[in-house]
Amino acid sequence: MESESRNSHHYVCKCFYTDNIYLKQYDIHVSYETRAQFRKQYLALLNKKGCVSEKQFSDVCSQDEYLSPEFRELVNLCVTGNHGIDDVIQKVLSLSAERVYSFPVFTMEFCNKLIEELTNFENGECPKGRPNTMNKYGILLNELGFDEEFITPLREKFLNPIAQKLYPDWCGQMLDSHRAFVVKYKLSEDLDLGYHYDNAEVTLNVSLGKEFTGGALFFGDMRTERKKTPTYSECEHKPGTGLIHRGQHMHGALPIESGERYNLIIWMRASSVRNYLCPMCNNKPELVVVKGDGDGFTDNTNRVVNVCTVY
Repeated sequence: MESESRNSHHYVCKCFYTDNIYLKQYDIHVSYETRAQFRKQYLALLNKKGCVSEKQFSDVCSQDEYLSPEFRELVNLCVTGNHGIDDVIQKVLSLSAERVYSFPVFTMEFCNKLIEELTNFENGECPKGRPNTMNKYGILLNELGFDEEFITPLREKFLNPIAQKLYPDWCGQMLDSHRAFVVKYKLSEDLDLGYHYDNAEVTLNVSLGKEFTGGALFFGDMRTERKKTPTYSECEHKPGTGLIHRGQHMHGALPIESGERYNLIIWMRASSVRNYLCPMCNNKPELVVVKGDGDGFTDNTNRVVNVCTVY
């Protein structure tokens, strides 16, 4: 049984986040831990290959241009050196709700472009699935083909290192799968979101925009620690920033008062955690094979399987 359990885990070496990065424009593989290290090790070589200006060099250092500089610095802190959770917490905003943190994720230019793409998809005639049973308006990002080139690298290279530092008790070996969708709030459509918990070990909720008032998030108790009279903490959510929290942390969204709001939600799952206890029914999972994406469970052949309805 122990050997089967080990086979179900997904592993990656720490170097995955820093080494063997391919720069297609210059046809070289590099490592990147800090800007100073990168400059010292590769500046001369990049100059020979045509990277001659400071702007070109900065562009290479910021190849994930859709990510905010603060977010990249946070990830670098998590993957380099022996930094602990206290070091990481100093780089994020600790909100009033327990173990809920906020930090910039995307540039506003990227948020605007993503909303434009989402709007075009919404207005098209292609069939669309609902993001979950609680939101009537929104988009599953895998329907746009965003998973492989956008969400998966974002989870693997950037979000997993942060979550491992902030929630080592929930991440297991690795956050090795996800469900990503965008929800939309508007006066004539969905206004708010009821009190609930997520089918996830760790959730990232990024406010994309547009202009809106109201709609603050609120957090209560952990699902397994619900009180008869819970206390709630409201958390503001500004465009471009992400709120990260444990998936089993009960939460909701207050009604939007004006405007239009888009939120990118990434439910991140750790098979090494949920393989032993389903976060939805709180029992040992009974695995049922399905076509397409499952809920982040794996069997001993690493095949993703589904159990329990997505909420």
